[in-house]
Amino acid sequence: MGVAVRPTAPRHWFRLSIPLVIFTLLLLYLSARSLGARSGCGLGAQACVPGGTAPFQVRQESGSLEAPERKEPPCLGPRGMLGRMMRPFHASLNPEGDVGLSPYLAGWKALVEFLTPLGSVFAFASKEAFTKVTALEARVHGPDAEHYLSLVAMAAWERRAGLLELPGAAPRDPARSSGSRTLLLLHRALRWSQLCLHRVATGALRGPDAGAQCSDAYGVALGPHHPWLVRQAARLAFLAFPGRRRLLELACPGTTEAEARAALARAAGTLEDVYNRTQSLLAERSLLQLA
Repeated sequence: MGVAVRPTAPRHWFRLSIPLVIFTLLLLYLSARSLGARSGCGLGAQACVPGGTAPFQVRQESGSLEAPERKEPPCLGPRGMLGRMMRPFHASLNPEGDVGLSPYLAGWKALVEFLTPLGSVFAFASKEAFTKVTALEARVHGPDAEHYLSLVAMAAWERRAGLLELPGAAPRDPARSSGSRTLLLLHRALRWSQLCLHRVATGALRGPDAGAQCSDAYGVALGPHHPWLVRQAARLAFLAFPGRRRLLELACPGTTEAEARAALARAAGTLEDVYNRTQSLLAERSLLQLA
């Protein structure tokens, strides 16, 4: 009988392949560990976002997801130019639907401080506005101060006391104008400021320049109430108006143009809120024709 030959080749190949498989698995393990260390993802992690931190932070005490807050530019803070203006104006909108006169005037003072460096047309408007703010403050802090806490209280008191002017009749002495008439003039100037700042903040990059946009705003808010000579002088003054970039730098220094635009738009929105409420209160009391 012949001796049977066993098939040794497959078994020999199997023995040789075991070290190769082990070496390959070891390489895969080391590669995975190296990648996990670089990306911050461990092998035992259940969820991982490579390349940096996760887009949301988990609050462990509640288990809810919280998006990171975007830092507010300094110009909107308590020491920023726009922030100092927005806060008192916002505070003037009291919960009863009225307008508090003291914070309203404080907002106007901050607005004047902001507008004065912006050019001759703003300097003139700011001077006029400051004169009216001072006149109304004299009533807010005067002997009849209890009647000048808010717009509604002031209008009611001046109507009862016979202090209101006839519609369209200008007083001989502007310094003796009623508080309601003085507020109406400030109210119109606030509309111009709000429209101007809003158009500067939202205007297209290749659209009309800031001078043209604020000139148009003047034609809407103040021009109809000014004589022809004043309107012509205003048009000339707007020719020397600073450019949009300069206005944004003054409004919100140290930020990008996009951030400055967003901050200025927020400030204009606050002025619009104050204007809309004041407009409604004056209209309800038939006070829009005092001047």
